[in-house]
Amino acid sequence: MNDSDFEHPRRPVLRGDLPDVADDADPADRTAVAHATAAAVLHAARDDDSAPGTTRRLLDLADRVGLDEIAELWRESGPQTLPGTLWSLYLLRSWVHRNGAEAARVFAAGEKVAEVSTVVAGVAHPPGPHEVAALGNAILTSAFTGDFAVALERASAFCRVVAAGRAHLADHEFDDEGQRQTRLARGNLRMAEELQHAAALWRRRELH
Repeated sequence: MNDSDFEHPRRPVLRGDLPDVADDADPADRTAVAHATAAAVLHAARDDDSAPGTTRRLLDLADRVGLDEIAELWRESGPQTLPGTLWSLYLLRSWVHRNGAEAARVFAAGEKVAEVSTVVAGVAHPPGPHEVAALGNAILTSAFTGDFAVALERASAFCRVVAAGRAHLADHEFDDEGQRQTRLARGNLRMAEELQHAAALWRRRELH
């Protein structure tokens, strides 16, 4: 799954929640900013002395700042890094909120062929737009306040079910739509594998 597979919101004005990074900035500087901001976001969410509502504000960060702004900071960091992993979680949450009907449709199509992943993902049954949106919130909230690795594994399982659902739908579609579902299924599966690997790195304290 990657950001080009989803409909982007209109690019917003950066509001000070994240630093602006010039397009011509030195790659090393961009990398340093990406890692520093990702670490700061996670630290703020897990800080016992943080102001009330911090987790909620971080949960809604993509809505307030804009998904494109987060992508500009974190997307190029790679899936085996903390900023790249947080980017994936924000992307997933944004997708299930903005495309809840589609997310629910492909998840439902994959439930019967990916039963173990369905259980791990933990979407309420039957899956509808509200249920998948709630899952997106729950995963990101758990990443901020609970076991980060478990949250990543849950997100990975959700992506595996979606990938299975898209593959199933592709077998019953024709021409462009079947090809689109196949392409998206590959992206979903790749994201599932990346999140699973990130969870293992986190447990080894190697996700930075």
